Amino acid sequence: MIALLQRAIEARVDIDGRTVAAIGPGILALVGFHKDDAPEQTGRMAERILGYRLFADEEGKMNRSLVDTDGALLLVPQFTLAAETDRGMRASFSSAAPPETGRMLFEKLCAECRERHGSVKAGEFGAHMQVHLVNDGPVTFSLTL
Repeated sequence: MIALLQRAIEARVDIDGRTVAAIGPGILALVGFHKDDAPEQTGRMAERILGYRLFADEEGKMNRSLVDTDGALLLVPQFTLAAETDRGMRASFSSAAPPETGRMLFEKLCAECRERHGSVKAGEFGAHMQVHLVNDGPVTFSLTL
């Protein structure tokens, strides 16, 4: 399981010209799943996404989490994060979770985050999305389980 966290001033997901999810200040998290990922891991990933310290404190150090700042979270499924890119010039997706597993894990991760935090939005699994982001910093971290 992988999550690419991007500190955002604002972010949104559009599908077919309509906005399906939008946030103000917070985190845009692109998430991907491997075929060996288990549903039990979603709770730990939710904890890490919501608790990861990427916002500045009073001294300008990244010591505050999304929960600390009461920011918003936008979760976007991104199959390509599970790609194997270590050889050649074309990605391999043999280690990625199959669509039905990926969908279940994404929905479970969304539910886990919503249980723990008030402002959680999500993109649509399997849809062709346009993701708009104003990255703050830029600040981007990759979390893996």
